[in-house]
Formats: sequence, C-alpha cells, structure tokens
Amino acid sequence: MYSAEIILEQRTRALSEINLNGFGQRHQGKVRDFYSLPGNRRLLVTTDRQSAFDRILGQIPFKGQVLNQLSQFWFEQSSDILPNHMLSVPDPNVMLAREAQMFPVEIVVRGYMTGVTDTSIWTMYQKGSRQMYGYNFKDGMYKNQPLATPIITPTTHAELGGHDKPLSRTEIIESGLVAEEIYTQIEEKALALFARGQELCGKGGLILVDTKYEFGLIDGQVAITDEVHTPDSSRFWIASTYESRLGQGQEPENFDKELLRLWMRSKGFGGDGAPPALDEDIIARLSQRYIGCYERITGREFESDLTQPVAERIKANLEGLAL
Repeated sequence: MYSAEIILEQRTRALSEINLNGFGQRHQGKVRDFYSLPGNRRLLVTTDRQSAFDRILGQIPFKGQVLNQLSQFWFEQSSDILPNHMLSVPDPNVMLAREAQMFPVEIVVRGYMTGVTDTSIWTMYQKGSRQMYGYNFKDGMYKNQPLATPIITPTTHAELGGHDKPLSRTEIIESGLVAEEIYTQIEEKALALFARGQELCGKGGLILVDTKYEFGLIDGQVAITDEVHTPDSSRFWIASTYESRLGQGQEPENFDKELLRLWMRSKGFGGDGAPPALDEDIIARLSQRYIGCYERITGREFESDLTQPVAERIKANLEGLAL
C-alpha cells in the first residue's frame, strides 16, 4: 500500500487521457479511452479519471491500473461461467479486447437494501416506493439489510453526462431492447457472476454488496465486457464489522468509491450543479481504497512504475503491438 505522500507525488504522472498514433480515432467514455482495431478488436485504455454522479471530477493516481488489472483477474476467475472480451493485457492500464455487440441496458445485481443514488433501491424505498424494477418490497425494511436473495435491477445505459433510469424485466423484453431468450441467459450469467464474486471477495474479508455488469454478444454468445467487480462498478463492505455496526444502527464500513459519494454528499452535492473540487485528502484516501480493494480481492501486492508518466509507459509498451 502506497503512502499518501507517494500518491500525491504521482498526481502529475496520472493519466487523464491519451492519444495514440497508429491506432485510429480515439473515443472517450467516462473512464476509458478506446480505439477500434481491425479484426473486430478494441484497444481499451483505462485512465485515472474519477467519476461520480455521472460527472468527471479529476484524476486519482493508480486508479486506472487497479481497474484494468482487477478486471483481468475477474475475467480469468469467471471464464468457466461465460466468455469475456479480454484478449491480452499489454500494459497495466491497457486491455486488448474483442468487439462485442452490446446490449443497451446495464445489469445491476443487488444483495442488500442500500445505496445513495437516485436509482438505488434504498433511495427509492425511502421515498415510499414499494414496487421497483418489477419487484414488490414489503413495508418495514431497513437500510443495509440483506435481501432474501440477490435481485437484478437493470437500468438504461446513459451517455456521458446523462443519468441512468430504472427498467424492469418486462419493460426490457416488451420494448424489444433484448430478446427474452437472450435476457434470460443474461440473468442467469449475472447471478452466477455475482455468486462467484461474493465467494472470492469473502476470502478477502469483503462483502460484495451490489455490482454493475455490461453484457454483449461475441460470436453469438452472451459475454461479459467492460469491467467486473471493481471499486467503480461495485459496492464492498468490510465483512468483520458488518453485523455489529448494523446492530448499532451504524453504516457498514464501505471499501469502494462510496467513500467519494458520501464525501460529495457531505459537501452538499447530490448530482446537480457544480461538483466540489477534490482535495488532497480525498484523492489520497481514494487511491488507497482502490489499491486496498485490489490487494484484498486478488491476494497480491499492488505494484506500479513510479518513475515515469503513465502515458509514456503505455506508449512504450504498445510499440510494435501487432494490429
């Protein structure tokens, strides 16, 4: 684990974006820059851009490497469940992947009654909703309690700057967003991935609370793409203190980027207007949180090059990459 001092020293080397020569036109998402390559392939560069509430807030050192290498870990750990888009990892921040025919929905699996965003079941429940995402919820539920069984709560796939909107299984199928046969496969694979995630996270002392998946078709098969069980796509709690804190009416110890959402809420920001600027304390704490997630889940020590900017290292590692 790097110290706050080292993390803050690395801010000038963090990756905000990258322009690569010889790879075609660059496209930009919230966190990733990508290039479409011949042979139905895509070069994905995971930057250090930090987003929350669908806003880009700045850069967090080492974040991109953590997301990319954690996704690599999970793709390897779930290949028996379903195919994924990963071909190779030529740099700690870069993945060469197969192009997928993406489904226009995000699949969110939830194991607990929690959340602070507008699409979270706790936010909606607290406002009086008892029918959400096609499920009926009973009265008397409380924040952070486990659900009887994990549920799938899909949303629209918002563009950069937009907001996701809740969907139900019925709406997805009846509107023709995804065919019923395919959507049934997606549901089965999503729940199996979540179960695998809960199992392996548990070995690292973490509870996988909820997560977002993006699926597509590759060679006619349902495949997982984007990222899997990272601090950006998932919510984690510390397992050892969950029961005691729940019994005392305290919030679970989060171990993901919920730290940032709660910090922003404390600054009076809920998603509208100008977001607060990230200070040195939250930058260092976030970076350590990302690194900590990687180390707990994988059981490996996180290592990175501290001597050169991430962009320079990427360009050097991609020299001679066969297109």
